[in-house]
Amino acid sequence: MVASAERSTAHGPASAARPAAHAVGAAAGGRGAPGAGVGDMQAHAAAAASPGGGGTAGRARATLLPWLERRLRNLARLMRLDRPIGIWLLLWPTLWALWIAAGGHPRRRLLAIFLAGTVVMRSAGCVVNDLADRNIDPHVKRTRLRPLAFRVVSPFEALVLATLLGLAALALVLQLNAYTVKLSLVGAALTVSYPLLKRFFPLPQFYLGLCFGWAVPMAFAATLGTVPRIGWLMLLAAVLWAGVYDTLYAMVDRDDDLRIGVQSSAILFGDLDRLIIGAMQAMVLYTLLLIGRALHFGAGYRAGLIAGAGCFLWQQWLIRRRERNACFAAFQNNNYFGLAIFAGVLLQYAAR
Repeated sequence: MVASAERSTAHGPASAARPAAHAVGAAAGGRGAPGAGVGDMQAHAAAAASPGGGGTAGRARATLLPWLERRLRNLARLMRLDRPIGIWLLLWPTLWALWIAAGGHPRRRLLAIFLAGTVVMRSAGCVVNDLADRNIDPHVKRTRLRPLAFRVVSPFEALVLATLLGLAALALVLQLNAYTVKLSLVGAALTVSYPLLKRFFPLPQFYLGLCFGWAVPMAFAATLGTVPRIGWLMLLAAVLWAGVYDTLYAMVDRDDDLRIGVQSSAILFGDLDRLIIGAMQAMVLYTLLLIGRALHFGAGYRAGLIAGAGCFLWQQWLIRRRERNACFAAFQNNNYFGLAIFAGVLLQYAAR
């Protein structure tokens, strides 16, 4: 109906322009005068310039463009580009690792590759996950409007998109050294296997933590050619942190997951969820503190840890009644935790 209205509106001025143009031509010298030809050309130019002008071609264009816009919007939603929180949660540990591995001065080329890789791999992971869950998501309140669940994107389209994203990720990683390429193969296997593992593994949040945190050893390998003990310790912090925020995320869907039989840490922890989340938060902070001590970091880094601890305390306050919206807000607050730690790293190197 909108397209029809646009076509009608577009044809109106163009149609009205034609008699006016002929009148101008006649006034200039009759039917065969040069002025008539100019008027016709002006009328046709006005019709071609209008969105619905040009007859069949104009109507096809008016129909095609909205359709293409809808397709691209649905594909962007499938990649969660409209919800960048996942990109940020994946990016923060990557930035910690890049800065620490390079002593506060990461190479711009590596930074660009890892930034692009974060967006591409997170997008690919979302597509693969939704492809595996396309028959489950319609039964979950939070996910039932996702493009595959809502049947506005076909499985074949999703598979093609996932393949293209995988090729883009491969093109990025092939610019790095051989050790990093080998590590990337492990990361790809983790990403593809996660949607299947959560069917039976009771703690898929920690497996997701490996997926999200695997960029940490890759960042060290790309910068140093090896992964030192600090790198593996940071991976542990990233996995524990993912266990925190993804358990908060799982608390939002706990009732739906119980009904359809999907495993999650929120279900396994039961009424001990807040206590166990608190214990994991303490372990994240302690692991990051160990990293700071090993690197002889000072007040700037500790300020970041204190700010991060404040984020964790706020999250505990938010989930005190286990309300769905409050748990989701606590999950999103982890973006500020990642930022706080990164700010601490920046302050530390700025003070040197």
